[in-house]
Amino acid sequence: HGNSLGEKEIPLQRQSAEYPENALWSRGGVTFATLHIVGSNNNRVTTLPNGTVVGNDAEYEARNAANIAWMRETFDAARANSSPGVMLVIQANPFEEDIATPSGFTGFKAALEEEVTSFDGPVVLVHGDSHTFRIDKPVISETRPPNFTRVETFGSPDVDWVRATVDPRDDAVFSFEPEIVEENVAP
Repeated sequence: HGNSLGEKEIPLQRQSAEYPENALWSRGGVTFATLHIVGSNNNRVTTLPNGTVVGNDAEYEARNAANIAWMRETFDAARANSSPGVMLVIQANPFEEDIATPSGFTGFKAALEEEVTSFDGPVVLVHGDSHTFRIDKPVISETRPPNFTRVETFGSPDVDWVRATVDPRDDAVFSFEPEIVEENVAP
Protein backbone atom coordinates (compact mmCIF):
# COMPACT_ATOMS: atom_id res chain seq x y z
CA HIS A 1 0.00 0.00 0.00
CA GLY A 2 1.07 3.61 0.09
CA ASN A 3 0.68 6.67 -2.06
CA SER A 4 1.64 7.67 -5.55
CA LEU A 5 4.42 10.08 -6.33
CA GLY A 6 3.63 13.57 -7.55
CA GLU A 7 2.32 16.84 -6.22
CA LYS A 8 -1.14 15.42 -5.53
CA GLU A 9 -0.59 11.99 -4.06
CA ILE A 10 -3.31 9.37 -4.40
CA PRO A 11 -3.66 6.19 -2.36
CA LEU A 12 -2.47 3.04 -4.13
CA GLN A 13 -3.01 -0.61 -3.42
CA ARG A 14 0.18 -2.59 -4.12
CA GLN A 15 0.23 -6.26 -4.99
CA SER A 16 3.15 -7.08 -2.67
CA ALA A 17 6.56 -5.99 -1.45
CA GLU A 18 8.02 -8.37 -4.03
CA TYR A 19 6.14 -6.66 -6.91
CA PRO A 20 5.71 -3.01 -5.83
CA GLU A 21 5.43 -1.96 -9.49
CA ASN A 22 2.00 -3.62 -9.59
CA ALA A 23 -0.38 -0.97 -8.28
CA LEU A 24 -4.14 -0.43 -8.35
CA TRP A 25 -6.23 2.68 -7.79
CA SER A 26 -9.58 4.19 -8.67
CA ARG A 27 -10.47 7.73 -9.71
CA GLY A 28 -14.05 8.77 -10.35
CA GLY A 29 -15.04 5.12 -10.16
CA VAL A 30 -12.72 4.18 -13.04
CA THR A 31 -10.17 1.43 -12.29
CA PHE A 32 -6.46 1.85 -13.10
CA ALA A 33 -3.59 -0.59 -12.64
CA THR A 34 0.07 -0.95 -13.46
CA LEU A 35 1.64 -4.30 -14.31
CA HIS A 36 5.39 -4.98 -14.43
CA ILE A 37 5.55 -6.33 -17.98
CA VAL A 38 8.86 -5.50 -19.63
CA GLY A 39 10.33 -5.44 -23.11
CA SER A 40 12.85 -7.88 -24.50
CA ASN A 41 10.26 -10.67 -24.57
CA ASN A 42 9.10 -9.99 -20.99
CA ASN A 43 12.55 -11.23 -19.86
CA ARG A 44 11.79 -14.75 -21.06
CA VAL A 45 14.95 -16.47 -22.32
CA THR A 46 15.54 -15.44 -25.92
CA THR A 47 18.39 -15.97 -28.37
CA LEU A 48 19.20 -12.75 -30.20
CA PRO A 49 20.08 -12.79 -33.92
CA ASN A 50 23.77 -12.49 -33.00
CA GLY A 51 23.52 -15.66 -30.87
CA THR A 52 23.54 -13.92 -27.48
CA VAL A 53 21.12 -15.46 -25.00
CA VAL A 54 19.26 -12.98 -22.78
CA GLY A 55 16.53 -13.33 -20.17
CA ASN A 56 15.81 -15.35 -17.07
CA ASP A 57 13.01 -17.92 -17.24
CA ALA A 58 12.62 -18.32 -13.46
CA GLU A 59 12.25 -14.54 -12.98
CA TYR A 60 9.90 -14.31 -15.99
CA GLU A 61 7.67 -17.17 -14.81
CA ALA A 62 7.26 -15.83 -11.27
CA ARG A 63 6.67 -12.22 -12.37
CA ASN A 64 4.35 -13.25 -15.23
CA ALA A 65 2.22 -15.31 -12.82
CA ALA A 66 2.09 -12.35 -10.42
CA ASN A 67 1.15 -9.98 -13.26
CA ILE A 68 -1.67 -12.21 -14.47
CA ALA A 69 -2.99 -12.63 -10.93
CA TRP A 70 -2.84 -8.85 -10.39
CA MET A 71 -4.64 -8.18 -13.67
CA ARG A 72 -7.40 -10.63 -12.68
CA GLU A 73 -7.67 -8.93 -9.27
CA THR A 74 -7.94 -5.58 -11.07
CA PHE A 75 -10.89 -6.77 -13.15
CA ASP A 76 -12.49 -8.39 -10.10
CA ALA A 77 -12.23 -5.04 -8.28
CA ALA A 78 -13.63 -3.21 -11.32
CA ARG A 79 -16.62 -5.54 -11.47
CA ALA A 80 -17.19 -5.37 -7.70
CA ASN A 81 -17.17 -1.56 -7.85
CA SER A 82 -19.27 -1.33 -11.04
CA SER A 83 -16.39 0.52 -12.66
CA PRO A 84 -17.32 1.99 -16.05
CA GLY A 85 -13.84 1.28 -17.46
CA VAL A 86 -10.37 -0.18 -16.84
CA MET A 87 -6.97 1.20 -17.85
CA LEU A 88 -3.89 -1.01 -17.60
CA VAL A 89 -0.39 0.45 -17.97
CA ILE A 90 2.67 -1.65 -18.85
CA GLN A 91 6.09 -0.97 -20.41
CA ALA A 92 6.39 -3.68 -23.08
CA ASN A 93 4.69 -3.86 -26.45
CA PRO A 94 3.11 -7.33 -26.33
CA PHE A 95 1.82 -6.92 -29.92
CA GLU A 96 5.18 -6.59 -31.69
CA GLU A 97 5.30 -8.59 -34.88
CA ASP A 98 8.82 -9.88 -34.26
CA ILE A 99 8.02 -11.48 -30.91
CA ALA A 100 10.54 -14.14 -30.01
CA THR A 101 9.62 -17.82 -29.89
CA PRO A 102 8.52 -18.80 -27.39
CA SER A 103 6.84 -15.48 -26.70
CA GLY A 104 6.98 -14.03 -23.21
CA PHE A 105 3.58 -12.42 -23.80
CA THR A 106 1.36 -15.38 -24.79
CA GLY A 107 0.01 -16.15 -21.30
CA PHE A 108 -0.58 -12.49 -20.48
CA LYS A 109 -2.43 -11.85 -23.75
CA ALA A 110 -4.65 -14.92 -23.33
CA ALA A 111 -5.57 -13.84 -19.78
CA LEU A 112 -6.10 -10.23 -20.93
CA GLU A 113 -8.42 -11.39 -23.69
CA GLU A 114 -10.48 -13.44 -21.19
CA GLU A 115 -10.82 -10.46 -18.86
CA VAL A 116 -11.60 -7.94 -21.61
CA THR A 117 -14.28 -10.10 -23.24
CA SER A 118 -15.99 -10.70 -19.89
CA PHE A 119 -15.94 -7.00 -18.88
CA ASP A 120 -18.86 -4.79 -19.92
CA GLY A 121 -17.01 -1.49 -20.25
CA PRO A 122 -14.10 -0.14 -22.25
CA VAL A 123 -10.60 -1.43 -21.49
CA VAL A 124 -7.44 0.44 -22.47
CA LEU A 125 -3.91 -0.98 -22.44
CA VAL A 126 -1.24 1.74 -22.42
CA HIS A 127 2.34 0.77 -23.23
CA GLY A 128 5.59 2.11 -24.64
CA ASP A 129 8.61 0.11 -25.75
CA SER A 130 8.57 0.19 -29.55
CA HIS A 131 8.56 4.02 -29.84
CA THR A 132 5.64 4.29 -32.27
CA PHE A 133 2.68 6.43 -31.24
CA ARG A 134 -0.56 4.67 -32.10
CA ILE A 135 -4.11 4.21 -30.90
CA ASP A 136 -5.75 1.12 -32.33
CA LYS A 137 -7.78 -2.01 -31.68
CA PRO A 138 -5.41 -4.94 -32.20
CA VAL A 139 -6.17 -8.64 -31.96
CA ILE A 140 -5.24 -9.45 -28.37
CA SER A 141 -4.63 -13.18 -28.52
CA GLU A 142 -7.19 -14.63 -30.89
CA THR A 143 -9.92 -12.00 -31.11
CA ARG A 144 -10.35 -8.24 -31.51
CA PRO A 145 -12.80 -7.31 -28.73
CA PRO A 146 -14.69 -4.10 -29.62
CA ASN A 147 -14.31 -2.77 -26.06
CA PHE A 148 -10.47 -2.98 -26.17
CA THR A 149 -8.13 -0.15 -27.19
CA ARG A 150 -4.34 -0.07 -27.24
CA VAL A 151 -2.50 3.24 -26.73
CA GLU A 152 1.22 3.16 -27.44
CA THR A 153 2.99 6.26 -26.19
CA PHE A 154 5.65 8.24 -28.01
CA GLY A 155 9.30 7.29 -27.65
CA SER A 156 12.69 8.53 -28.74
CA PRO A 157 13.33 10.33 -30.99
CA ASP A 158 9.74 11.65 -30.80
CA VAL A 159 9.59 12.66 -27.14
CA ASP A 160 6.03 13.91 -26.97
CA TRP A 161 3.08 12.90 -24.79
CA VAL A 162 -0.51 11.71 -24.90
CA ARG A 163 -3.32 13.51 -23.07
CA ALA A 164 -5.79 11.02 -21.62
CA THR A 165 -9.23 12.27 -20.68
CA VAL A 166 -11.27 10.06 -18.40
CA ASP A 167 -14.99 10.78 -18.10
CA PRO A 168 -16.98 8.08 -16.30
CA ARG A 169 -20.23 9.72 -17.55
CA ASP A 170 -19.23 9.13 -21.19
CA ASP A 171 -19.94 5.65 -22.58
CA ALA A 172 -16.45 5.59 -24.13
CA VAL A 173 -14.94 6.63 -20.72
CA PHE A 174 -11.49 7.25 -22.28
CA SER A 175 -10.34 9.63 -25.01
CA PHE A 176 -6.80 10.44 -26.13
CA GLU A 177 -5.05 13.32 -27.85
CA PRO A 178 -1.39 13.41 -28.93
CA GLU A 179 0.47 16.45 -27.62
CA ILE A 180 3.50 17.48 -29.67
CA VAL A 181 6.32 19.30 -27.88
CA GLU A 182 7.76 21.60 -30.56
CA GLU A 183 11.21 21.65 -28.92
CA ASN A 184 11.35 17.86 -29.21
CA VAL A 185 10.38 17.50 -32.88
CA ALA A 186 13.00 15.25 -34.45
CA PRO A 187 14.72 16.59 -37.59
